[in-house]
Amino acid sequence: MITRKRSLAGLALVGAAGMLLAGCGAAPTDEETSAESDFLACAVSDEGSWNDNSFNEASMDGLLKAKDELGVEIADAESGSIEDFEPNLGEMIAAGCDVTFGVGFNLIDAINAAAEANPELNFVTIDGYVSGDATNLKPIEYAMAESSYLAGYLSAAYSTTKIVGTYGGLDIPAVTTFMSGFYYGAKAYETETGTPVTVLGWDPVTATGDFTDPNFDPSPFADSEGAKSISLGQLAQGADVIFPVAGGLFSATAEAISESGSAAVMLGVDKDIALTSPEYADIVLTSVEKRMTQAVYDVIEETEKNGFDPTPYLGTLENGGTALSDFYDFDGKVSDEIKAKLEELKAGIIDGSIDPLA
Repeated sequence: MITRKRSLAGLALVGAAGMLLAGCGAAPTDEETSAESDFLACAVSDEGSWNDNSFNEASMDGLLKAKDELGVEIADAESGSIEDFEPNLGEMIAAGCDVTFGVGFNLIDAINAAAEANPELNFVTIDGYVSGDATNLKPIEYAMAESSYLAGYLSAAYSTTKIVGTYGGLDIPAVTTFMSGFYYGAKAYETETGTPVTVLGWDPVTATGDFTDPNFDPSPFADSEGAKSISLGQLAQGADVIFPVAGGLFSATAEAISESGSAAVMLGVDKDIALTSPEYADIVLTSVEKRMTQAVYDVIEETEKNGFDPTPYLGTLENGGTALSDFYDFDGKVSDEIKAKLEELKAGIIDGSIDPLA
């Protein structure tokens, strides 16, 4: 059932920091929160949907895992645009959630404001940071340059043209850290082998401007086109490996590869795309995983058992918070020598002898 804390939580600071109590999601009813556990875990998505086959969905999977395995109750609000962030967080505040996850870099301002205005509630920012003095806000961050560096080296080694491409959904740190790691990994291959490698889309950053519309144009962040147009442009320049860091827009890259008749492949992002979207498995070399599902689950489990801990979580190669996916259909096309090299690079990143951003 909804506890007294939940019933009153949203009343203390209604209207604070612009938190409206009308949004895309509905606050849970007594009937919806009356199962085995009185713990309520909540989440607000970034733009897009929970079914984006990417970072939103991976975060929601963590809530669902906690519901199934821990018996907690969950509530969520899906954001169709930036304007939905504050009202959707307001819905979770009104519900008195024991912990609320804000998914994505774009929610930083809204979730920091919510945490400061509601010190009795707990919040988690995924891909964000604490901008003020709030002690009830935990950042979940990822060293995505680490796994992207491996992906860049692999892509350069796999490429026959020695031209690879990347683009982002937005020109923001949570995106460009993938792209930078990819660039430096590809250039590490160049340095080691003496074979020039061209990386398209990294400097200047090519971005679509959003994570939801494959035909979005124009972007205020870079001289970008829609995801499909960007992909076609990179294919036309000879790229035979493309790394879209743009949520579910990898589907637009897949469409571009198909339409071009190219033998190019792409890399998945956030989730193990060959596994979660098997229709693309025949062109997915690997995926650069940001393992948000386990992080979300772990935070819920720890908070329910031991109380909220605002200590930042950093997902790395060392702790398994990020990694390359299996090669699946491409396992036989990646030589044992390259596989061994990737393990060597991984060990170097973990022990600090390799900087994935240099």
